[in-house]
Amino acid sequence: MPELAAWDSFYVIVGSAAGALIGLQFVVVTLIAQRPIRASPDGSAAFGTPTVVHFGAALLLAALLRAPWQSITAPAVLWGLVGCGGITYAVIVLRRMRKQGVYEPEFEDWLFHVVLPLAAYAALTVSAFATVLLTREALFGVGAAALLLLFTGIHNAWDAVFYHVFLSKRDPDPRP
Repeated sequence: MPELAAWDSFYVIVGSAAGALIGLQFVVVTLIAQRPIRASPDGSAAFGTPTVVHFGAALLLAALLRAPWQSITAPAVLWGLVGCGGITYAVIVLRRMRKQGVYEPEFEDWLFHVVLPLAAYAALTVSAFATVLLTREALFGVGAAALLLLFTGIHNAWDAVFYHVFLSKRDPDPRP
């Protein structure tokens, strides 16, 4: 399909980056898990898991838009569903951030864990509907959403690693 053909290289880059960063996130979490620190499932659900979800969404979008579709309708419906699911998930993350008591979120946390992902998923949803009349513009909306999710994930992964390495309290009596 000619509309998507021009985007091939873009989604190869975004998809490869998202896939590699998901793997790297797992390596970092494994390394951090070996450090003697207090476990915090609430903090992880609010701040760690969403990072992998956003990388996964960027990877899924790259795969969807690289598939050899016959028309734009099927991928538009699918990326619209990703957008709706992402909006729902951003609201869940918002609730988790407010509920957890391990860390007091600052403006930057609200921006990168709620506002920007919500904007990316909303752009996906709007782009799905815009595809009918503005296909070219809708594809730019999907590309922007994928990049926003990728860069948000990068920021959040870095923030989590920085927090665990430099700011989290170590257990004063580390026993194997």
